[in-house]
Amino acid sequence: MQFTSFEFIIFFPIVVLVFYIVPKKFRQIWLLLASYYFYMGWNAKYAFLILISTLITYTCAVLMEHAGTGSKKKRVVVLTVGLVLNLGILAFYKYFYFLRDSIASILSVFGIKMGASRFDILLPVGISFYTFQALGYMIDVYRGTVKAERNFVRYALFVSFFPQLVAGPIERSGHLLGQIEAISHKKSWNFDKVTRGLLMVLWGFFMKMVIADRAAVFVNQVFDKYYVYHGVALILASILFAVQIYCDFASYSVIALGAARILGIELMVNFEAPFFSRSISELWRRWHISLSSWFRDYLYVPLGGNRCSRARKYFNNMVTFTVSGLWHGASWNYVVWGAIQGVYIVIGDLLKPLKTGFQTYFHVRIKAFGYQFCQGLCTFILFVLSLVFFRADTVKDACYYLYRMFTSFDVWSFFDESIYHLGLERNEMNVMLIGIVILILVDAYYARKKALFDVLVKEQPLAVQYVIVAVLLVMVIVFGVYGEGYDAAQFIYFQF
Repeated sequence: MQFTSFEFIIFFPIVVLVFYIVPKKFRQIWLLLASYYFYMGWNAKYAFLILISTLITYTCAVLMEHAGTGSKKKRVVVLTVGLVLNLGILAFYKYFYFLRDSIASILSVFGIKMGASRFDILLPVGISFYTFQALGYMIDVYRGTVKAERNFVRYALFVSFFPQLVAGPIERSGHLLGQIEAISHKKSWNFDKVTRGLLMVLWGFFMKMVIADRAAVFVNQVFDKYYVYHGVALILASILFAVQIYCDFASYSVIALGAARILGIELMVNFEAPFFSRSISELWRRWHISLSSWFRDYLYVPLGGNRCSRARKYFNNMVTFTVSGLWHGASWNYVVWGAIQGVYIVIGDLLKPLKTGFQTYFHVRIKAFGYQFCQGLCTFILFVLSLVFFRADTVKDACYYLYRMFTSFDVWSFFDESIYHLGLERNEMNVMLIGIVILILVDAYYARKKALFDVLVKEQPLAVQYVIVAVLLVMVIVFGVYGEGYDAAQFIYFQF
């Protein structure tokens, strides 16, 4: 069940209505049932995998807490078992053929051939998200930063809470479990929060249906046959893919935040206007924050973080980003994309003394708009170039795409209107551009005030609020990409 589907438009109001009608003590059970029903909308049998992951991490956490701090060896054993079982399930469903084919390629070098028999393994939607959320909780219990949750219903809801179940944000137990407990004995209804939640849902629908899904038409057209197009089309497609993936994933997080807020629960902000970043390291502090912080706390820091030699710190960065790339997909192009992010971070750190010297020698005003704009533009260009590896089917395709981008540039494409024959006609392109302008304005507001879309709207006079809502609603209904026969609306991050 997708957020932008008609099924969800029926499902969610029913969930909210029953949530506020039933006695408070039954709210957790109701949301748990609703969450499993929501997930079973894709494939009912894979709800069993969530239950297995929940049972494993719940049991391991209780056993670790029962062992106490004095039995570190026992706690390590329990933690290891929990990690191996959960990561084993994830590896089987997501990486089985990737590992098998990689091993087969290595063995073929030595003249050894593996059997070619295959069987169907359907990747469960959102398995990486709920697995990482459950593992984060278990590791926190091991570290002693949170206590083991003894109420199984409450913990099961923490793992499966439907607004953020299949595409994040990846919540921490210390932030979400307490809120889940509170809905059973505290007043949840708050008119202001509900209206703010609806505003966030509307903004998420706008980002997804007006911008992301429209950009996807152009992007798919070019990337699927990149070898017949020239520089202008390739450059525009790579830029629009950056816009598409940002709006696609951020929209899910925004809708999740709004839906949860209507139910009295606050989820973490997952994106903070990342394209206003002035360095790649800053971009990764603003992009997919829940995942970036997860890898920082549970991989980068345990490896040694930055409290070690410079060489080891760079190694830790490369490992973390490479694994992050692999998390996004079972393909070498994702691994390369992740490694590129690590290289960006390392080079950026190495160039810091040179950058500081340049600023001092030329008396650069680092707070000047022009200088900061150039920094942001360079950061955006570097990120866009790396995303070619993310979108291409293979590393070879990505390399050839970049090669054609820079060696087959046709400036006349700007004037012969050929860009209007790449899936989007002139009117469709104009609608998308208007949407992107609105997006830039909203993100600029966030970059300046650290306030979300709902705050922006609520700050306006009441009449202006109605106008904003009406305009966005009309654009979603009239210009949103949806309807019968449209099958490209699935959120990109569902595959992860």
